[in-house]
Amino acid sequence: MKTAPDNPLPQPARRGFLKGAAAVATTLVAPGIFLYRTGQAATSLNRQARWGLLIDTNTLSEADVDACVSACRREHGWQVEQDSETDAQWVRKVKLTDQGSGHQKFLPMMCQHCENPPCVDVCPTGASFKRADGIVLVDKHTCIGCRYCMMACPYKARSFIHEALKDQLPVAPRGKGTVESCTLCVHRIDRDGANAVPACAEAVNQGGRQAILFGDLNDPQSEISLRLQALGGTRLRADMGLNPGVRYQGL
Repeated sequence: MKTAPDNPLPQPARRGFLKGAAAVATTLVAPGIFLYRTGQAATSLNRQARWGLLIDTNTLSEADVDACVSACRREHGWQVEQDSETDAQWVRKVKLTDQGSGHQKFLPMMCQHCENPPCVDVCPTGASFKRADGIVLVDKHTCIGCRYCMMACPYKARSFIHEALKDQLPVAPRGKGTVESCTLCVHRIDRDGANAVPACAEAVNQGGRQAILFGDLNDPQSEISLRLQALGGTRLRADMGLNPGVRYQGL
């Protein structure tokens, strides 16, 4: 299986009128319900954290990736209907097949939480924004449903809500006519910081496994950084210079 060389290009220019988008980081969706915090996750060394995932495709089976999808769905309250093209899906299963040997791998594909997110660049209202800790989110109150971000995302990681919703979860408020995607379980991160475990990782890291590792990419001594130093990791579409916060091993 071939991957693009890991040689990020220089950071693309931002549109001037969107420079303030990342500052929009706290949103009230209903009285007493906070959607996102500011994400100013400084360490004891006064260094800003950047949260990310390291996914080991060598240890993930098809059933494991299915478990990731199911765990995300339960955690955030979105549904997948059989053969539905309009249903939300924050994480999806991708199958890779080596054309020479026929060997197959399965991996979870979600928002890659890019350092230079194209979804933020194209958003006309600032609804798509990146927190100071690297998490890319959507402010549902300023999203107008134009779906420019969906077209800009090279990972096809965003969904549009076509129908009215009910029985939403407080940790994941959603709304008809808006765009949504993986939040890296931001509610867990805001609660637990570096000790957080996103739902997808929790679903597969059983019995001492570390198939999906969460941590601070800016901390050279964090477990995720040490594993990347030792074994490396692949950035999907590294040629685009987006520097995603989700890395894959075994591709």
